[in-house]
Amino acid sequence: MSGLKLFRTDATNSGMTEVMPRLAEIEADVQGLVEAHMETLLGVRFLASEYGTGPVHGGRIDSLGLDENGSPVIVEYKRGTDAGVINQGLFYLAWLMDHRAEFEHLVRDRIGVTAASQVLWSSPRLICIAGDFTRYDVHAVREHRRSIDLVRYRLFGSDLLGLETVASVSGGMQAARRVRHQDVAQAAAGVQGASMVELAGAVDEVLLGLGDGVNRVERKTYRAYQRLRNFACLCPPQRSKLLVYLKVDPKDVDLVAGFTRDVSGLGHHGTGDLEVQLRTLRDVERAQDLFRASYAAA
Repeated sequence: MSGLKLFRTDATNSGMTEVMPRLAEIEADVQGLVEAHMETLLGVRFLASEYGTGPVHGGRIDSLGLDENGSPVIVEYKRGTDAGVINQGLFYLAWLMDHRAEFEHLVRDRIGVTAASQVLWSSPRLICIAGDFTRYDVHAVREHRRSIDLVRYRLFGSDLLGLETVASVSGGMQAARRVRHQDVAQAAAGVQGASMVELAGAVDEVLLGLGDGVNRVERKTYRAYQRLRNFACLCPPQRSKLLVYLKVDPKDVDLVAGFTRDVSGLGHHGTGDLEVQLRTLRDVERAQDLFRASYAAA
């Protein structure tokens, strides 16, 4: 963790004791820890470990998963710094794109028929988790047309794990970024005219502007804003409002009728337990602290 220091309060040693960061003893320790808690750590449902790619391809994918939006995910691990981790992951990603039916069969067996029928092949992802990355690694991912996340890990003491996103680059989502809010705006135009177009554009602008690592994933029923994992989901406009779902605990928010609502346990499109209802540009301004809190949590 670049520059990060972690301390534990300790009344017997001047009040503070530094918890020293360390790398795992072996790569498999990192892999096992992430696979056991993949949904919590990465927002990815775990599918398979050391997945064989057959005698012709001759490889083994460290981890396979499916993210919150239905995008296929390959996770590759390295104990320390390894210049080959990105190319290795891209090699497996190319194999995955040529074996879609096999992946969907795996999803069907592990998660179910519905998930298998909704796999989002427009934005497959590669997540590389390593002890560190070089500036050349960061530059390299920006030259590729794939969705790649570089994540640095550190272990602290015997029971703490730190993850830091070093770089996050969108691939299939870049076209959506270039057209900005066009598709949401077009949907809004048929519902409530220019005011809804303006509102949808303002929400899109704010969410994309929260940080450099924000990617966007288009689904039929919602648009996800992602920072390694989803932090906001914007639904197509209703007659007079937009609904945004955030990864904020509703218990930590003073809920306001007609503006914020606890939807934990209720079915809805996208992910997140806090629903924010936006009707005017003033509502977008009111919601910005909630947007930032959800972004930070991701």
